[in-house]
Amino acid sequence: MSTVEELTDIVGKGHIITSPAKSLRYRKGYRSGQGSALAVVLPGNLMELWQVLKVLHDNNTIIIMQASNTSLTEGSIPAPGYDRDCVVVNGTRIKGVQLINRGDEVLAFPGTTLFKLENALKPINREPHSVIGSSNLGASVIGGINNNSGGALIQRGPAYTELSLYAQIDENDELHLVNHLGIELGKTPEEMIYNIEHRNFDIDNVPADNKRVGHNRNYEARVRDVSSHTPTRYNADPNELYEVSGASGKLAAFAVRLDTFPKDGDSQVFYIGTNDPSVLEKLRRHILSEFKNLPVSGEYMHKDAYQLAKKYGKDSLIVIDALGTNTLPYLFGMKATTERILSHIPTFKPYFPDRVLQHMGQLFPNQLPKRMEEYSQKYDHYLQLKMTGSGIEEARRFLKPFFAEEAGDYFEATPKEADRIATHRYVTAGVAIRYEEVFQKQHIQILPLDIALPRNEFDWFEHLPKEIEDKIEHKIYYGHFLDHVMHQDYILKKGVDAHELKQEMLKLLDKRGAIYPAEHNVGHLYHAASTLVAHYKRNDPTNSFNPGIGMTSMSKYWGNY
Repeated sequence: MSTVEELTDIVGKGHIITSPAKSLRYRKGYRSGQGSALAVVLPGNLMELWQVLKVLHDNNTIIIMQASNTSLTEGSIPAPGYDRDCVVVNGTRIKGVQLINRGDEVLAFPGTTLFKLENALKPINREPHSVIGSSNLGASVIGGINNNSGGALIQRGPAYTELSLYAQIDENDELHLVNHLGIELGKTPEEMIYNIEHRNFDIDNVPADNKRVGHNRNYEARVRDVSSHTPTRYNADPNELYEVSGASGKLAAFAVRLDTFPKDGDSQVFYIGTNDPSVLEKLRRHILSEFKNLPVSGEYMHKDAYQLAKKYGKDSLIVIDALGTNTLPYLFGMKATTERILSHIPTFKPYFPDRVLQHMGQLFPNQLPKRMEEYSQKYDHYLQLKMTGSGIEEARRFLKPFFAEEAGDYFEATPKEADRIATHRYVTAGVAIRYEEVFQKQHIQILPLDIALPRNEFDWFEHLPKEIEDKIEHKIYYGHFLDHVMHQDYILKKGVDAHELKQEMLKLLDKRGAIYPAEHNVGHLYHAASTLVAHYKRNDPTNSFNPGIGMTSMSKYWGNY
């Protein structure tokens, strides 16, 4: 019996895809990259997942663990150059979430999305680690843990846990199910899986684990240390690498145990504008070092990013505003299916749905608040400072005298303005891709970078030498300003090679003491730092899961036979 036949017996014909055309959405990256696979298999529960892994292990098949495939660096798709057959194991059908200890903690599974987790916690006034940004795309909880995703909430740090249930292939090429959840589930893999799926434990009296934690340690102290010459956070930080955390798909995570957080009460967004980037840095340093109450978030946008998002993110903003984020994963799936069907018709050029949406969006009136638009005419730099509780009054007491002395101004956004401001910042992440799709005839390339600057960097705003500036059509700067994590997307002029320019850009970043990528997976676009490579090899000594990640070896046993 072939590998595909064995897998079909486990999940059924409706949940295995062997057609290259139909499997493309699982083999193609969100921004770039594409690889081949023997099949894409979608197990429906943890037992099916375990059986699928056993078949793939027995047949010496490369395993690409995948959730929502929202990686921006090709980190959850196949890549060219494997020495064995490859199968993508997509876990999105394994849904559900278990609230344990009365919701103070949760158990999340391969198909648990941030959005679903957030909704599950709302009735008890608690929140997950991340509620802004990637949750809108339907990103998975386990995907975030795998990538040490940072997000916008500066009080909590990167997604992290030391409590998990995962499958691992050890140095003797034997497959094991490892239970480090801190919950007694039995001895055999089958017992563990049955008991966790059927909640055969006291969900409101799960004992605390004295050795392992379910959230990031000491992040508030780290982010407040504005004199440090190292970045606040980056995904190769050895302090954040532990089994599934930072694993980049080198383990098969079945469940993770995470802490939850009290839901914020009343909040207020202060929208700040200035033409002097040093003003924002002075503000940042004072808030982080002197405020009693840390902000919820502090999101930055540059004027050019604002204007491009206004034009090329307008339809996304309208959809999110009208339908909410719950529908986005389904809409992305529909769009992928439409593209697949139209790709067989010569009349339709690639990305036809996106180009239609772009044109339709322009038929609607401007969606951005009037005061926000006025600032876009007066200032080049914008900061969305969100405070809660007593922090609101603390910010008021500081901002008024601060801007009496410094260049710039601010206003307190209404709830409706705050929603539009946040969504506009969110859709900025897709602007470069949309631009590339709209102007595909020009064959332009885009170069996305996300960087972590040292905490003590005062001259944070990038100034490029003329020889590089002349190669760039548009620069899109936005990011998580208070912890100095910046996203910098470049739309290049026609004929400029993105790979060559990237090497020039990275040399400049090295001189500035920046670390990259800051929060995205290294994927197949960056060399993994030595700390990450060591973590990968500890997790996956036979190199059976996601080989080649971080531009490492694709060979069995890492090429060391």
